[in-house]
Amino acid sequence: METPILAFFSPGPMEMMIIGGIALLLFGKRLPEVARSLGKGIVEFKKGVRGIEEEVDGATYNASYSSSTSRPVPEEEQDEVTAPKFEPPESAPSSSDEQQS
Repeated sequence: METPILAFFSPGPMEMMIIGGIALLLFGKRLPEVARSLGKGIVEFKKGVRGIEEEVDGATYNASYSSSTSRPVPEEEQDEVTAPKFEPPESAPSSSDEQQS
């Protein structure tokens, strides 16, 4: 019969009572307040981890989706892209030319 390794490191009932007694001595009447804030901190931590997991899952899903739908186009099939040629406007008299006359 094999025992999981975690079973060796989990505290038993006696250890839990000792930890509870130490917490009671340290925090006294503020113990409920400390436990409440500790619980809120754990909930916020779990929300943050869940958000990060969703971002990673979304990024991997988008990357796999985009790579499967688009393929590189061979050079033979690529259209040659040309832009309209820039032609500067005809020179109109500038304000400095008008002042010189």
